[in-house]
Amino acid sequence: MAYMTQKGYDELVAKLQHMESVDRPAASAAIAEARDKGDLSENAEYDAAKEWQGKLEGEIAKLKAVISGAKIIDPSKLNNGTVQILTKVELKNVKNNMKMAYTIVSETEANLRQGKISVATPIAQALLGHKVGDIVSAKVPAGIVELEILNITFEE
Repeated sequence: MAYMTQKGYDELVAKLQHMESVDRPAASAAIAEARDKGDLSENAEYDAAKEWQGKLEGEIAKLKAVISGAKIIDPSKLNNGTVQILTKVELKNVKNNMKMAYTIVSETEANLRQGKISVATPIAQALLGHKVGDIVSAKVPAGIVELEILNITFEE
């Protein structure tokens, strides 16, 4: 089951619709075009089109599974006293005083460029259930990092 916002759910549904209505016919057309070019045993274009179609169908199936198991979370019903999914957490690295902010989201909505980290990441796992002022230790690839929670808000 994937917990996500209504916005994240709507984006996944739109992506699925695009894949089914635009990408799938394009893949079929590419296969038909390559097939028309003759001998399939030595047709790299045909092989590439078939490979693309296979990957596309795999992605569609995966997306359908995520969507069917999605649980939409209403942020207005969550407690903003502790870190949980859909919370934006402002942090300070205790060692170097560097400040950062992350929104904890489902794995399907994670996007580091937007400051959204998956609930399954080591940092998110370390933060879950903690309050403002708590110092938590997170095991990251560079070692153990200690983070102080400065503020908790909800992302809509």
